[in-house]
Amino acid sequence: MEHQAILVGPGGGYHQVTLGSRPAQPPGPNEITVKLYANSLNYHDFSVVSGIMGPVESRIPMADGAGEVVDRGREVTEFKVGDRVVSTFFPKWIAGEPTGNGFSQVPGDGIDGYARSAVTGPITAFTHAPKNWTHHEAATLPTAALTAWKSLMVDDHLQPGQTVVTQGTGGVSLFALQFAKMVGATVIATSSSEQKLDRLKAMGADHVINYTRNPNWGSAVLDLTHGLGADHILDVGGPATLRESMTAARVGGHIALIGILTGTHGEFSFIPALLKQLRFQGVLVGNRSQQQDMIRAIEANGLRPIIERIYPLKDIVGAFKHLESQTHVGKIVLDIP
Repeated sequence: MEHQAILVGPGGGYHQVTLGSRPAQPPGPNEITVKLYANSLNYHDFSVVSGIMGPVESRIPMADGAGEVVDRGREVTEFKVGDRVVSTFFPKWIAGEPTGNGFSQVPGDGIDGYARSAVTGPITAFTHAPKNWTHHEAATLPTAALTAWKSLMVDDHLQPGQTVVTQGTGGVSLFALQFAKMVGATVIATSSSEQKLDRLKAMGADHVINYTRNPNWGSAVLDLTHGLGADHILDVGGPATLRESMTAARVGGHIALIGILTGTHGEFSFIPALLKQLRFQGVLVGNRSQQQDMIRAIEANGLRPIIERIYPLKDIVGAFKHLESQTHVGKIVLDIP
């Protein structure tokens, strides 16, 4: 079996990325060995690899991995050899409320991740992949899709006829658009690019707003909702977008705090939050049980992910530079030979 692995040196940075070797160990009683075929890129992975939040020691990056079971421990009954599987973001968060704090147990950050040919890990580090999905498609699920799913379906129980606002064309926002349309919600999508807005319309967005041409896009959302505001907003921007998200929300509306694309610190206006009785929820992906629920819904509805481009594993730096450019629409994926 191939032992190829990408390594990121302490502190991170593209100059610290090297191609090395890391063999998979034989599985223990409750472990499986997986031949990996794909990763997908997320902002969290970018922060590790680029050095924004680089590792304290040499690390195999990438939280999202998909592949096929090639060996299993003697006590494993959930998986068999030949099963297609996809990783979990929090291998120890099985179900229920969050129990950990931070990224110490997250693959590709606190522990080694999936930018490698094969890996052995506990069964809780994987779930079955959606039936009839490719490995490239399955690799898009653990971070972006589950973040969107938890934001809409778990934290706020999205209902048909409600209104969702998404920001941009990254993986979380596009999965949120797809999940919202899946249950019959109205989607208002924002972007700075007319070309991307056209793509969002083609994907099912009911209304689109160019936030560069209309920086007061929160008021535009109010106009589109006849002054009521949106039920649910996925805020991936952070400090520079939160004010408009609050403007766009209805009284009692839900704002999922997901991203920090515009930084980690900013002003917070308490008055609209209080007057509107807004509900804010920080979202850090989700647990294994929620991933399994999401995959069952995906299979029942025939949903497929939006993939922008597939890079070979050895060109991981080029893939991250593409992500950094913010020109993509959908997920960027790595192919593992």
